[in-house]
Amino acid sequence: MPTEPTDIRITLEPASRVELIDVSERVTEKHSTFFESYRKSAYASHHTTAGFFEQSFARRLKHDPEALEKYVGSFRSLFPPNADYRHDQMELRDELSDAQKLVEPKNADSHLTYIGAGLENCVTYLNERRPPVYFVDLDGTNGEMRRTRKTTVIGFNQETVVGEQVLRIPMGSHPIGSVNLWDPKVGVLEQLEEHISSFGIEKGRISLSLSPDEKNTGLTVNEYETLLMRHDLPEVLKNPLRFMAMRGVNMLRDPGAIKEKAKDYMKYDLVHVVNEFIDTMGLSETKVERIIDKFFQVPANRFLRMKRKVDLIVSDQGTGTGSIVSGTYQSPILVQWNRNDDRTRSLNVTFSRFE
Repeated sequence: MPTEPTDIRITLEPASRVELIDVSERVTEKHSTFFESYRKSAYASHHTTAGFFEQSFARRLKHDPEALEKYVGSFRSLFPPNADYRHDQMELRDELSDAQKLVEPKNADSHLTYIGAGLENCVTYLNERRPPVYFVDLDGTNGEMRRTRKTTVIGFNQETVVGEQVLRIPMGSHPIGSVNLWDPKVGVLEQLEEHISSFGIEKGRISLSLSPDEKNTGLTVNEYETLLMRHDLPEVLKNPLRFMAMRGVNMLRDPGAIKEKAKDYMKYDLVHVVNEFIDTMGLSETKVERIIDKFFQVPANRFLRMKRKVDLIVSDQGTGTGSIVSGTYQSPILVQWNRNDDRTRSLNVTFSRFE
């Protein structure tokens, strides 16, 4: 008799701001035969500054937490804490109350590292040989306070596609921009929930992917906060090295030297970032200066690990009625760094049932 899919909800409390936690160990603590019972596991993070790496990428780094942390560290160098992020300027955050502004974490660097490093809100791992599955938290503490983090894991043996559709998403007139797919005006969430119900999916997956002919665009799941998505992320798309360049540049004291100083700081820091990246990834030796020059030339889609597909997990969580598993601030976001002719983007949607 086939084993029915099972979901497990896990609560984590990171001890440091950046921490890798092996979720597979926590799964075994709750369900000792989980990995023997199921061929595959789907892992979903409920947070916008914590997620997972794809199994193929983690395997390339031999599931080594030190190597994974060094890789993340490369992007943390590009997006250092306390740079000139609009998201972190609490006086501009009109959606927050005065009390919230006092406790809200300044974590734009964590959001941008999450997007840039290619962390996923949802991944699927084959359970053969039971590899470790690291929950990568980029913002696990706020001052002295440890934050509570949640993840859902679903074990299943096979997956059946039950439906597909294509959505046309209207984009703005600006070349660099983003659309919150959960915005009621866009209407995507309502359509997806209707299809979950009509297909009778209790546990499964929804995959959102860009059509192959879509260029200069990507997908992520993150917080659609206005200052982050309309100011900080566009700044990165225009110049991925901007915030790293801010470090050590005294703009008020020497405004005339900003441009040259910024370039010097970028090149100095980037030497270390590139060397660390090469060592971590096990790439062949290359002239660092050539790589650095390319960092100044390549478009953001080559520099950042923006995704062309994101997954959303569906679970009934014991109620018998499936719905999308999502954290409070999570939204799938469609980003473009150059507009196309008709100012719309084609999004393919696939609905699957876990069995």
